Amino acid sequence: MAYDFDLFVIGAGSGGVRAARFAAGFGAKVAVAESRYLGGTCVNVGCVPKKLLVYGAHVADELEQAAGFGWTLEEGHFDWGTLIANKNREIERLNGIYRNLLVNSGVTLLQGHARLTGANEVEVEGQRYTAEHILIATGGWPQVPDIPGKELAITSNEAFYLKALPRRVLVVGGGYIAVEFAGIFQGLGADTTLLYRGDLFLRGFDGSVRTHLKEELEKRGLNLQFNADIQRIDKLDDGSLKATLKDGRELVADCVFYATGRRPMLDNLGLENTGVELDARGYIRVDPQYQTTAPSILAIGDVIGRVQLTPVALAEGMAVARRLFKPEQYRPVDYQNIPTAVFSQPPIGTVGLTEEQALEAGHKVQVFESRFRAMKLTLTDIQEKTLMKLVVDAETDKVLGCHMVGPDAGEIIQGLGIALKAGATKQQFDETIGVHPTAAEEFVTMRTVTR
Repeated sequence: MAYDFDLFVIGAGSGGVRAARFAAGFGAKVAVAESRYLGGTCVNVGCVPKKLLVYGAHVADELEQAAGFGWTLEEGHFDWGTLIANKNREIERLNGIYRNLLVNSGVTLLQGHARLTGANEVEVEGQRYTAEHILIATGGWPQVPDIPGKELAITSNEAFYLKALPRRVLVVGGGYIAVEFAGIFQGLGADTTLLYRGDLFLRGFDGSVRTHLKEELEKRGLNLQFNADIQRIDKLDDGSLKATLKDGRELVADCVFYATGRRPMLDNLGLENTGVELDARGYIRVDPQYQTTAPSILAIGDVIGRVQLTPVALAEGMAVARRLFKPEQYRPVDYQNIPTAVFSQPPIGTVGLTEEQALEAGHKVQVFESRFRAMKLTLTDIQEKTLMKLVVDAETDKVLGCHMVGPDAGEIIQGLGIALKAGATKQQFDETIGVHPTAAEEFVTMRTVTR
């Protein structure tokens, strides 16, 4: 059968665009349909604008530290509207870049909602297209628990477009998005409280990292409330919001921000017209080659619920394009030792196994930990500490995990990710000469086993 396209991609986010561009480069006839915005979550309401807001919030730290270096500054004034307008302009620029990447690659770009009408057929704005392969890359969507007043809360989707910086903010959640936005709101001047229903946030991260970040956030004055959850939200006469907690307490704020999880974006996708099945968590079920239970349909990225990170979606998109259209270049995605950063304040960088995971996997573990005050802070009154940690297999000397909380953690951990991917040992770390004076050199000068 002759198809209109060799590959039809639903969703122009990071994974979908990567798959489409490279498939077209390999000679395939490709179409991409997108109903919302080019670049997906990351470019529009995720990594990119969030990092820009993190930079903005971090300026307050620089101003506080300036006096120690001899700078006398007039009292600063922050304008939320200017930051958001500049952010919007940058996102629009990136949207244009994504459009050019697709069009210049020979991809047919269709702007509209795509719905599956069969195993090899997609409908966009009333027009039907056939394809030998269909790739679902529709990403995820934030969700708010079904409580009375949920419509009064916002998520990350809305936070990037607030007309003004709220004076008082309740951030609800214990994942990295909640922690990052709590730091953004507080850093920009809002009175911020972080609520989490568990004992300690960032479940799944190394225990030392979680505890150290908690201590540093408390030093900064962030109000952390663990084992706390909202039962209902009500709007008061003055326009503020009253959050009634399950323990009966009441908190009043101008904004309630939820970051309590994301769901796969499958709305009106037409999966019922295909043989595509979902797993127990509601994500699209795929095999190791990202093929769904309908042989002609594949899925990648957040919609399959594996590792929900932009670089992972990019790698998955590349793998799909190669397997279908350039099989001699195909290699599977390696999900081991994926470096990760949390842009909290201070930020986290981590790669490899946590201490807890290493012990659970049966390793005999040596832990090397260092906590120190960064050199930059020695001329100031700021008492923030940096944490660096190595988790080492005591029998093989192989470094199993690297973890950091402190300035530039994300930048530093990227290089260590290469070392772990290459199977570096603690001896090789020790024999590597450090760059002095830097914080990063601490990773190659830790000699004493902590436990």
